Amino acid sequence: MKLLWCAVGAIIPFLSVNALIPENKQQSIQQPGSGIAGHEKLDDVISASPLLSLHRAICEVESISHNELAVGKLVVSILEAHNFTVKTQGVPQPEETNSTKPRYNIYAYPDPSKYSGIELDSIPSPKVVLSSHIDTVPPHIPYSLSLPAAAARSAKTREDILISGRGTVDDKACVAVQIQTLLDLLADPETKLDPSDVALLFVVGEETHGDGMRRFSASDLYEQTNANYKAILFGEPTEGKLATGHKGISMVKIKAHGKAAHSGYPWLGRSANSMILPALVALDGLGDIPEDVGGLPRSGKYGKSTVNVGLMQGGVAGNVVAEYAEASITFRLAGGDADEVKELVTEAVRRVDPDRLLELDFAQGYGPVELDGDDVDGFDTITVNYGTDIPNLKVAEGVKRYLYGPGSILVAHGENEGLTVGDLEEALDGYKTLLLRSL
Repeated sequence: MKLLWCAVGAIIPFLSVNALIPENKQQSIQQPGSGIAGHEKLDDVISASPLLSLHRAICEVESISHNELAVGKLVVSILEAHNFTVKTQGVPQPEETNSTKPRYNIYAYPDPSKYSGIELDSIPSPKVVLSSHIDTVPPHIPYSLSLPAAAARSAKTREDILISGRGTVDDKACVAVQIQTLLDLLADPETKLDPSDVALLFVVGEETHGDGMRRFSASDLYEQTNANYKAILFGEPTEGKLATGHKGISMVKIKAHGKAAHSGYPWLGRSANSMILPALVALDGLGDIPEDVGGLPRSGKYGKSTVNVGLMQGGVAGNVVAEYAEASITFRLAGGDADEVKELVTEAVRRVDPDRLLELDFAQGYGPVELDGDDVDGFDTITVNYGTDIPNLKVAEGVKRYLYGPGSILVAHGENEGLTVGDLEEALDGYKTLLLRSL
């Protein structure tokens, strides 16, 4: 166990990652712009930075969706060590997980008695909330450090250091940057940041059901604290650009109930696999069909809606007529809304299933989400195709919603998930700008 002295003078624990870094990765690098070879090793660069060591600490803890307790405890201990008051909010496991593991959202705000000497009788109502999620997709990939091949052939600067592993981008980069943003601004007397104006919200379950944010949105804690909101700063990988919006989503599970039989006598049964295939073919092409002939909606801003037949399963063996089959399909919506797409999908399926033998189970969805990315100077803008927790938090009209974070979604769920030191440090500056302008 190591200890790191972080901003505003508190000690936080983090786990060593030296064992994860091969000796050939412990390379000397150059200071940016200096052109003079230094003697810092990759691990030393991380250890010397409050932001980078905080990011490492939370990334080393596995927190795949529905198993977020350990990282939640770590984040709570870090925030409490930095004079934050922390409220945890239990989030039940979805029924289908058959799990009883505890998990919780984290709502935290700077303790006014510690930062400004003012005692409050109730929880402050902040003007700006910074929010990210602490769960990740599977599988867990250990944290590691390296230099990209291009940098290895040229001058190596600390900004080139590549930080890899599950969650290093989505979404623990934003968790670390948002925490460090508040620590830095609270410690800087020139900003004159009122501690009661800001709060942090870290939720579970974003990668699966969005149940963490929905739990917060429907809670007494939210009702007690949302009266003065001016802006919510949502953290997701946006390549350091402000997102002006993201696509909507609709999901359907198709179920087919057939009749089992010996494969040598298939006419004695009914294959659930064969029942479901025409519907999958029909839905798979909906994004390429013009809207006026039953295709999915499009828009100038988001382009085409897209279809992903993500999961198919059916039958028990190759020599048995399948008795049951199901498939899960996700639509990323460039226009329209979930009800409109539900109608389109149902019509497309019934054209190949006139006897209505297939069961359609639609999940809660939403149309494209418009965001306030165009009203802040100094940032490039982007639209993104993924979904977020933003629709799950119901805010009053006029409250700004910003989506911003380091790293690219194109690597976020892959085996090569990672971002650079430069990405993280640039996002720290970006969050400070966004926060101060929001106030």
